[in-house]
Amino acid sequence: MSIQRAPAAAQRLNAISSSPRGHSGYASAIRLSVRITVSALAAYFLAQVLTVPLRGLWAVLTAVVVMQASVGGSIRASFEYVVGTFAGAVYATLVSLLVPHAGPPATGAVLALSIAPLAFAAARSAIFRIAPFTAVIVLLLAGEFGEGSTAAAMARLLEVAMGGAVAVTVSLLIFPEHAYGRGRQAAVIALERLAHAMPLLLRGFSAELDPTEVQRVQDDLGAAVGLFDTTVAEAKHEQALAHAARPGAGSLSRTLLRLRHDLVIIGRTAAAPLPDALARRLAPLIAAVGSTVSAYLSASAQALGARRSPPGLADVDTAMDAYAAAVAALRAEGLTRTLSTHEAEHFFALSFALDQMRGNLVDLARCVRDWMAA
Repeated sequence: MSIQRAPAAAQRLNAISSSPRGHSGYASAIRLSVRITVSALAAYFLAQVLTVPLRGLWAVLTAVVVMQASVGGSIRASFEYVVGTFAGAVYATLVSLLVPHAGPPATGAVLALSIAPLAFAAARSAIFRIAPFTAVIVLLLAGEFGEGSTAAAMARLLEVAMGGAVAVTVSLLIFPEHAYGRGRQAAVIALERLAHAMPLLLRGFSAELDPTEVQRVQDDLGAAVGLFDTTVAEAKHEQALAHAARPGAGSLSRTLLRLRHDLVIIGRTAAAPLPDALARRLAPLIAAVGSTVSAYLSASAQALGARRSPPGLADVDTAMDAYAAAVAALRAEGLTRTLSTHEAEHFFALSFALDQMRGNLVDLARCVRDWMAA
C-alpha cells in the first residue's frame, strides 16, 4: 500500500520557511527581497556619509548576508556574524604580530596558523563560521591599503557591526515578520503532518506498506518538527522586543518531539501486519484509534492557528480504551502466547506507543491552551 503525500500540508510546509502567515511564496519572497535591497542601500549610503574605506564593502555585504526571514533570525545572524568576525580578526591580528611574515612562504605559514584553529572552532560551533574568512581578509589585505593588521581588523569589525545594525533595523521597520508568529504557524504545519501520518502508519498492521514511502513520511515529520525548533531558536532573540507576555515555546517543542517519537515507534512496529488471528479482532480498533487521533491532531492544529481552546479528548480516550480492552482480552485468552519473539515485540510496542501518545496529547492540549491565552 502506498502512502500518499497530503498536498495542502506539503505546500504549506514548503512555504512556511518564507511565509509565516501562509501567504504565497511569491509574496514572502518579494517582502524579503525588499528588505535585503533596502538594507544594502542603507548600509551603502551610511558608509558614504562616514567615508568608510572601499565604499563600505564589508558593511554592505554584512547587511545583505545577515538579513533573514524573521526579525529574530536577523538578530541571531547579526550576533553570530559580529562574534565570528571579532574572533577571526583578533586571532589573525595576534598571529600576524607574533610571527614575522615578510615573504610568501612566511605568509602561508601565518595563514595556516590562523585558519586551522579557527576552522576547528567553526566546525564545533556555527557562531565561528565567519572567523576563518575574516582571518584571511585581515592577513592578506592588511598591507594593500597602507594599514596595519590591527587597523585592518578594527575596520572590518566596525563595518560588520554597522552592517548588522542596519540589517536588524531594516528587519524591524520594513515588512517585519516575527519568529514568534512564524513558530506558531510552523507548529500548525507539524501537527497537520502528524495527523496525516497517524492513520497511514497504523495501516501497516493490516496490510504491507512500502518502506520507501514510510521513510519519506517519517522524514517529512522530522523536517516539520525541526522547522518549529528553528523558529523557536529565532524567537528567543525577540524576547526583549515583545510588547506582551508570550508562552514559552519549549513545552510545545518538547511535546511535538515526543509525538514525533511516538510515530517513529508506530512506524517501526507496523513494518509487518499482525497475525491473522489478532488482525481480525484488532484491525478495526487500530483504525479507529488512527482516525480519532488524526482528527484530534487536525483540530488541535486549527485551534492553535486560530488561538482557540483545544478540542476535547473524549473520542481519543474511547478509541484507546477500546483497543486496550481488546488487547487485555486477547492476553486473557492466551492468544499472545503463540506469537514469535519478533511479533510479540511489535505487538506490545504498539500498546506502549499508544499509551505514551495519550499522555502527550494531554500535554498538547495544555500547550494549545497556553498559546490561546497569550
